Amino acid sequence: MKYATLTKNVDSKGRLTLGEAFANHTVLVESHGEGEVLVRLARVIPAREAWLYANKAALASVRRGLEQAAEGQFTPGPDLKAAATLAEQLQDE
Repeated sequence: MKYATLTKNVDSKGRLTLGEAFANHTVLVESHGEGEVLVRLARVIPAREAWLYANKAALASVRRGLEQAAEGQFTPGPDLKAAATLAEQLQDE
């Protein structure tokens, strides 16, 4: 990977433009001591979804299901006719 050093100016409001390579991306801005800042591209996971990435078995199950769906492997859906018949029988009792 080739690294480039650029000279940029920060405006009077403390803003810095990073260029098109960073456009519409989320970044992490890390302060590394006096006068040093590291900017890294990032992806953010909502807190309520983070549990999935912490649970390896659950994540593997979700990924397996997504692969199966992409390959068109689906289980048959419920028998709605049988369910309706049962519902009618239960109403009559």
